[in-house]
Amino acid sequence: MATSLVFQAPVNARWSGSNARYQQVAKMPEKNVELFSFKFSVYARIARIVLLEKGIAFETQEINPFAEDAPASYLDIHPFMRVPAIRHDDFTLYETSAITTYLDEAFEGPSLQPETPAERARMRQVMAIIDSYGYWPLVRKVFSERVFSPAFGEETDKAILSEGLEESAPVLAALEKLLSDKGYIAAASYSLADAHIIPMIDYFLMAPEGAVLFKNYPKLVRWWDRVKERQSTISTRPHLPT
Repeated sequence: MATSLVFQAPVNARWSGSNARYQQVAKMPEKNVELFSFKFSVYARIARIVLLEKGIAFETQEINPFAEDAPASYLDIHPFMRVPAIRHDDFTLYETSAITTYLDEAFEGPSLQPETPAERARMRQVMAIIDSYGYWPLVRKVFSERVFSPAFGEETDKAILSEGLEESAPVLAALEKLLSDKGYIAAASYSLADAHIIPMIDYFLMAPEGAVLFKNYPKLVRWWDRVKERQSTISTRPHLPT
């Protein structure tokens, strides 16, 4: 089942550089960008964060790719029935990194890619690390077993949780080592790399055991304290059943 929600970014200087800049962005016609999203998906959340950081007006089409009644027509947009995907006028795109790079380059607003080749390479490296090595232990094993499954009445598999914590440690250690001394993950300014890992770290920290492990990485802790209060982080955080 698909549901529709139109989102107009609120005024926030951290998203747009100034309220005057936001006023220019806000004149974009509604429905200029359609985001096909699922409320619990970390990858759909990455796309939403970037849309908000750029100040892009967008409409959300909620798609549950795991539902039996997921519309077959969505296969024309994403042949693998996953989220996110976007449609900008007559241009359709799926795969998260492709989407966020396109949004950054196709629209006005603060640049979310660092200026130097080395910093851009680091940004892409961090994104690849979290995708290749971080998603499964941090999200699918720790968060899903400790937080998500119990929220929907299922028991935690303690063996999978323990395995996830063990596998998360080297990922966090790698990010700790690579984290820029300038304040954000890849550079002095917020970038696509920050947007890319925020949803996974946020989910990981919802697990008490994940929060305890995270404290062993002081640079990551300082980074998280800096990004967790951004409006794009707060407003995209999903609400789980209690």
